[in-house]
Amino acid sequence: MTRMRFIFYPVLVVSALIGSATFVPDWTFRGSTLDGWHPLGQAAWTAANGEITGRATGDTGGWLMLDHSLQDLAFRASFRCEGECKPGILLRAEKTAEGLKGIYVSLSPADAGSYRVTLDSSGREISREKLTAGGGTVRFAQPPAAGRGPGGGRGPGGGRGPGGAPPEIHLNEWNDINLVIDANILRPNVTMNASFGGFIADESGGKFGPIGLYAGGSGQVHFKDISWKSLTSRENPAEQISSNYRKQQISQFYYSWGAAVADINHDGIDDIVAGPFYYPGPKFDTAHEIYISKAISPSTEYPIESMVQYAYDFTGDGWPDVLNVGGVGAPTYLYVNPRGEDRRWDKYMVVPRVNLEIALLRDIDGDGKPEFIFGGDGILAFAKPDPANPTAPWKIFKVSEPGGGSGHGLGVGDINGDGRLDIVRPSGWYEQPEKIDPDKPWVFHPVNFAGNGDAPPGNFDGGAEMAVYDVNGDGLNDVVTSLRAHGFGLAWFEQKKDSSGSRTFEMHPIMGDFSTKNAGGVTFTELHGSAVADVDGDGIPDFIVGKRFWSHQDSYTDPYSYGPAVLYVYHTVRNKKAPGGAEFIPELIHNQSGAGNTVTVTDLNKDGAPDIITSGDRGTFIFWGTPRSQRGKR
Repeated sequence: MTRMRFIFYPVLVVSALIGSATFVPDWTFRGSTLDGWHPLGQAAWTAANGEITGRATGDTGGWLMLDHSLQDLAFRASFRCEGECKPGILLRAEKTAEGLKGIYVSLSPADAGSYRVTLDSSGREISREKLTAGGGTVRFAQPPAAGRGPGGGRGPGGGRGPGGAPPEIHLNEWNDINLVIDANILRPNVTMNASFGGFIADESGGKFGPIGLYAGGSGQVHFKDISWKSLTSRENPAEQISSNYRKQQISQFYYSWGAAVADINHDGIDDIVAGPFYYPGPKFDTAHEIYISKAISPSTEYPIESMVQYAYDFTGDGWPDVLNVGGVGAPTYLYVNPRGEDRRWDKYMVVPRVNLEIALLRDIDGDGKPEFIFGGDGILAFAKPDPANPTAPWKIFKVSEPGGGSGHGLGVGDINGDGRLDIVRPSGWYEQPEKIDPDKPWVFHPVNFAGNGDAPPGNFDGGAEMAVYDVNGDGLNDVVTSLRAHGFGLAWFEQKKDSSGSRTFEMHPIMGDFSTKNAGGVTFTELHGSAVADVDGDGIPDFIVGKRFWSHQDSYTDPYSYGPAVLYVYHTVRNKKAPGGAEFIPELIHNQSGAGNTVTVTDLNKDGAPDIITSGDRGTFIFWGTPRSQRGKR
């Protein structure tokens, strides 16, 4: 078997858990005839058992054109070359006076890339122009700015494979191709769920027309699992709420990606903080401004003031303060409680830069006070205030070597059972030493908690809070985590320990993409906000996770970005017959709220049932839990 590596961004070979089924298709080719297709040019085409085979019969090659025309669409297929074939995909093949024009993705090693092409009436290529890289986290790309690289895309030609390395095409093997073309952006690499790049494909290159498969060169090309979905319509399901929860929406506007709980007004009752407001309990029907508020457009903006938010008495005066983590690369600010004064709160920068999209507040060093655990300036670290001067920049304690503090995914728990809390990332875990030295990194144990096969975890792996607890009851703490904040994947990693004391982790998938067998038949993307808590009162922690709807604004940057804004609890059920001795049973809490970067779980009304608070672009919500004795009786 021959393998070749070349710079080619549309095709990606990835692990089975991520897969290539990134959308629910309107149509999939399953037949043994070419009904609904017609040939054009110099190629012979046959079909059998859902597979289409093409071979060029002349120098120019030829096309198999779908009889149905489309404009904005998602497309996927697998292809395999025999010999020196030159396959490709044509989109928006619009009729012209000369023949056709459209957007062409070449899958040939000789000219791999994305192009604007024109064809004559016989299917012979007249012209080809490489598309300009562009896109980013928007739906409509602007022309390249003067002095910048081509279009602002990432990597050569505006795309990139995992970690920036060019992916491989395996000759004589099946390769996946995933494409999204929407508005004026072609995104040819959504399988990896990891690139914000794309190519400018405005309507001058082709506005509306059929899909075409191309066969050129020598040898045969085989296509299978050919599917497409029109993107001109979006689902809007009826609202669903679990019978075990009562919904209260305390804000209809987009201010933050998280919420916190504390007795802000010092009346003995918990309040909720979300973005620029706190909402006094027990009614939570009034918003008091902490800092100047501005509602955010979910289509075009991010809540850069409040990506993650915590409340705690950091100043030691008995009144809870608010810690606001801004956008990536932004500082973290402490808002000091004015102790009942009717004014906005004073603001102090306490951590200069945060690059990790989740931060945690935990008592990591066992001193009885929580520390701020974050990634910034290239390292994983935690910070704590000086009690004598809490509004001054906080002291930072190094956890990792450079390179450990960006991306997604962060958890805290005792991995090795020594009684000290360790820190977990998608790439492994950091063992807390007996004595913490602020300038000395912790020992790192590599483990691939990203579930991405042999590829090393990258910045786009991992979701939000990673849970550390004993899932199967064997006395060893396991890890439960979403695998992609901007894609698919949920799994638990079973810890195993041999007689020598060596620790390994076995991955047990919970949810993959639309091609995998998922717990409860549930599939969603953008698992960016999560929490761990025993919500059903059985003494075993559960995993709560939601979709950060429009995680990258109103765009197709992420797969299935327009799917319902769901919030789920995955109940941990110990079952000796299940792989690893446990299974996860999903319960839909709500399908029109989702989660931001964090999910807060606490018993707000002290009835013995945990309540769930979320905040995101659908607003801020309380889901009031039902006591265990009443669950399932509504």
